[in-house]
Amino acid sequence: MSKEIVDILLTNGYLVTMNSQMALYPNGSVAIKDNVIVAVGATADLEATYEANTVIDCQNCIISPGLINAHTHAAMNLLRGLADDLRLDVWLYGYMMPVEREFVDHGFCYTGSLLACAEMIRSGVTTFCDMYYNEAEVARATVKAGMRGVLGQTILIFPSPDATSYDESLEYCRNFIKEWHHHPLIIPAVAPHAPYTSTPDMLEACVALATEFDVPLHTHIAETALEQENSTAQHGTTVVPWLEKNNLFKAKVIAAHCVHLEESEMRTMQLANAGVAHCPSSNLKLASGVAPIQKMIDLGLHVGIGTDGAASNNDLDMFEETRLAAFLQKGIFHDPTMLPAKKAWAAATIEGARALHIDQLTGSLEVGKRADIAIITANHTHQWPHFTRDAEGVYARLVYATKATDVRDVLVDGKLLMRNRKLLTLDEPRLLKDAEKISKRIDAFLTAREGNILSKLLAITADFVPQETFEIQAKVELPQTTSLATIVANLGLEMFRASIRDQYDTYFIFADKEAGRLRYREDEIKNEHGELKETFYTMTLMGPAVEKDFANSIVLTRARYMASARHSLRFYREYFHPKTVQEIIKHRQRCHVRYHDTEFSLNLDQIADKTYLEIKSRTWSAKDATHKAELIGELLKGIGK
Repeated sequence: MSKEIVDILLTNGYLVTMNSQMALYPNGSVAIKDNVIVAVGATADLEATYEANTVIDCQNCIISPGLINAHTHAAMNLLRGLADDLRLDVWLYGYMMPVEREFVDHGFCYTGSLLACAEMIRSGVTTFCDMYYNEAEVARATVKAGMRGVLGQTILIFPSPDATSYDESLEYCRNFIKEWHHHPLIIPAVAPHAPYTSTPDMLEACVALATEFDVPLHTHIAETALEQENSTAQHGTTVVPWLEKNNLFKAKVIAAHCVHLEESEMRTMQLANAGVAHCPSSNLKLASGVAPIQKMIDLGLHVGIGTDGAASNNDLDMFEETRLAAFLQKGIFHDPTMLPAKKAWAAATIEGARALHIDQLTGSLEVGKRADIAIITANHTHQWPHFTRDAEGVYARLVYATKATDVRDVLVDGKLLMRNRKLLTLDEPRLLKDAEKISKRIDAFLTAREGNILSKLLAITADFVPQETFEIQAKVELPQTTSLATIVANLGLEMFRASIRDQYDTYFIFADKEAGRLRYREDEIKNEHGELKETFYTMTLMGPAVEKDFANSIVLTRARYMASARHSLRFYREYFHPKTVQEIIKHRQRCHVRYHDTEFSLNLDQIADKTYLEIKSRTWSAKDATHKAELIGELLKGIGK
């Protein structure tokens, strides 16, 4: 009886199927024809049935489904090591986004994604779930590498490297989906970045687009405790109920991180069949916390494992990630039985596929599924000895002892991408040279920026505007019993735009005096009864001042920029690294007056146990500054100073 001809026959390996029975074959084989698995079983049975054009001997190897990286940002491989050991907000807003605005274009995304694919193939990854910009370029790179990708086009409420508005991002995403919808390797997706970078209208449009084409919707959810706190403050509820209210879970959701979900939120997501992508290394490195994924699994959620991007991890090693995921559940929750190796390997393979809504294609070695396979050497020193009394010991060997460098061969869609540790689809030396060129440009950009405080400010604050160059001011000490209303009345003037406020000023002083000073101000506006009306925050950059003394007043000439402070004081302190910090707290009565048709501001400040009157004005004109200095002198005479 003649044998059936297949393309590839993998033989003599320890076969880990990850199918519904979790079947194991200590001496197993896989038969592949075209891009599909046609048979799985004992080597003796398959060798008796099939003849192959290519036979790959897997003796002393484990044959496993390829690993599935459930969440990453592939092109960010070009940002690996750029800004480490920072808090998430400083890392994201201070470095990643400014660099992305400057450098992320089609070429960046294509080259960065190729670099990521090379790294992932080397570590046995056959499928990855991406979220980034210019996702059509990520798709081109993925196909070039021969990998499978669930690729989400990022959509944000603010301008991004590939769009000036979210409407533009949505249009790009629609065109991206149309172009790649039926590709054998690419599953396009809609990727609204996160709840805190979305509006209800934007989410509604994203859900409509995802459901129209029946593609996944990939987003970040509850990555930090602050995200949950802000959602409660802004919306009156935590993140998942707000997303449910905005119908997000009508789509096939892939939720990255989910570190700070409440149990009720987990149940909501499970009922919606949302998948979770757990990223332990990134969450630890950015101090976001540890997601309770064992609880999620117990509640029926499908949880995959992701590396996140190389800018926050700093690698795409799924073996390292899977091992860490298992250890963290045990260590953090004080139970060594949590997330055992078998379940951890499932999270890296079949459960990852389910979380990405693609388990009909990949994630296990079963007849009819795509031939996405990793062949892993199992006879290195760090993997010995092998005990055979418990067949499931192979999972412990994979999760606790095996490394990415043990991956020998990788197949995706029935094609070899790596054979005997040699990449077959990518020119690795060329990729490294291309990456080096881009890194040098980024280095030069950041070096120039770090040496200029204004440049650093403009990188994170688009609305920083210059103020008048000339500031004219006089400050005198007065008795504590003085009131601003009495002073103005004695001058025979009328006050307008009066206010009472408490001001908390923090000055950043730098080693280079020519860099100027930065002031972070918290302004608490009070009513006449001393009750808080509103609070606002500002950042002011004051360049070095050239002073000119007048009778009773000073004219300061300096560059001065001001904007709303959109981040915390802690953020700015960590972002700018001042040499010293000075703090001043003052209770201020403020008003404006007109004197000889010229407007001045009067501030009566109580600082500690002293009271000061400050008269000031600003102008763009040197001539006007001199005139105002003279008028301030007259006002001071009017109050006896």
